[in-house]
Amino acid sequence: MEIKQNNIWYVTLLLTIIAGYCDTVTFVAADSIFSAHVTGNFIVFAYQIIKGSDLHAWIKLLTFPIFIIAVITGGRIALKATNRYTILFWEGIILVLSGIASYAFGYLQNFEEWTMYTVAMTTVFAMGLQNAFGKLYAKETHGPTTMMTGNVTQASLDLGNLLKNGFKDAEVLLSFKKQLVTLIGFLVGCFLGAVAGKFFGLGTLILPGTAMIICYLYHRDSQ
Repeated sequence: MEIKQNNIWYVTLLLTIIAGYCDTVTFVAADSIFSAHVTGNFIVFAYQIIKGSDLHAWIKLLTFPIFIIAVITGGRIALKATNRYTILFWEGIILVLSGIASYAFGYLQNFEEWTMYTVAMTTVFAMGLQNAFGKLYAKETHGPTTMMTGNVTQASLDLGNLLKNGFKDAEVLLSFKKQLVTLIGFLVGCFLGAVAGKFFGLGTLILPGTAMIICYLYHRDSQ
């Protein structure tokens, strides 16, 4: 049981880092597109429209149907797979291929806009798979790994209770620690994604993709 609990801590930390990384790297290197928080693209779209942006702003609306298709695909994978982490395996493959494609097209020709948007959308698809994993297998993590609003809310409620009771409630303290893992992991991922996106571009998606595949292989062997 203790090994299982430790795995949940590690998986939660890894997935939140990857989500924060991907969300930020596409925002920085792919025309302000959120890949994990797709609803954020509605805000960016509306802002760009009122600022007189061109047709490129409308591309952000594509993230929503792509995300929906990805979640549906994740559900189909879950029905057929015997390993819960198979969804994450395919997420990792998509991220690695996206990173390779980014570098390949960059070497073959100038990194054109259609390539950038294509890589961004495949990253959205990958994040959709991770969201599906979180909903289908909620007990595999300590909370949502791609959207932090709910985790911040829970952490705030826990903190309020801890301050009221003098940090004596062990159950609430454990819940607070779990939320901190998700928030810190996501923040670390955002910082790494910002640096990677600015200096190295979308090709760095290879890194979170590889980490996701390793996560799958570890849990495949441990089952």
